[in-house]
Amino acid sequence: MVAVAALLSALGGLLVGVLLVLTGRDGLLPARPVNALLGLVVNVGRSLPFIILLVAIIPVTRAVVGTTIGTTAAIVPLTVSAIPFYARIVETALREVDRDVIAAARAMGANRRQIVGKVLLREARPGLVAGFTLTVVALIGYSAMAGVIGGGGLGDLALRYGYQRFENDVMIATVVLLVAFVQLVQVVGDVITRRLSHR
Repeated sequence: MVAVAALLSALGGLLVGVLLVLTGRDGLLPARPVNALLGLVVNVGRSLPFIILLVAIIPVTRAVVGTTIGTTAAIVPLTVSAIPFYARIVETALREVDRDVIAAARAMGANRRQIVGKVLLREARPGLVAGFTLTVVALIGYSAMAGVIGGGGLGDLALRYGYQRFENDVMIATVVLLVAFVQLVQVVGDVITRRLSHR
C-alpha cells in the first residue's frame, strides 16, 4: 500500500513540482494563470487533514478502484494527499539550483527539456531524495490512519486486534513495527542523499 502510493506520489509530485517551476514568473515557460491554478490546487491539497480527505474522496476512490475498503482503496487517498506534499518539496528543491548553472546551460545551447532533465533535476537530486524520504515517512503515518476506515495495513491491525480486543501486546508490536519501518526508510534516504550531495 505505502510502496505503490509512494511511487505514484513521486511521479505525480515530480510532474507538478516541475510544472510549478517552469510556469513561474522566472521559469522557462512563464504562464502565470497556469502557475496560479497549480499553486491553488497544491495548497488546497496540502491543507486538508488526511482523515477528512480520506472520507471526502470516497466517490473518487470507488470510481477508480471499484471499492472503498481495503489496501487497494487506501492507495487512492494516500496518493492524492501525498502528491501536493511532494510537489512543494520538488518545487523548493528545483528553485535552490544555482541560477548560474542554468544560465551556463542556456549559453551552451541546451533546450528546455535538456535544462530540466540534465540540469535542474540532476542538480536537485539530494533535495529530491530527502523530500521523497519525508513523503514516504508521512505516507506510513497516513496508512496507519487509513486503517480507521478499513484501509488495511498496520493501522487496521492495531485498531481491530489491539484496541477493540484490548490486546495491548498487539498494539505495542504494531507501534514498534511502525517506528522500525520509519527508521529504516529514514536511514536509507539519508544515506542516498549524502551520496548524491556535492558537499
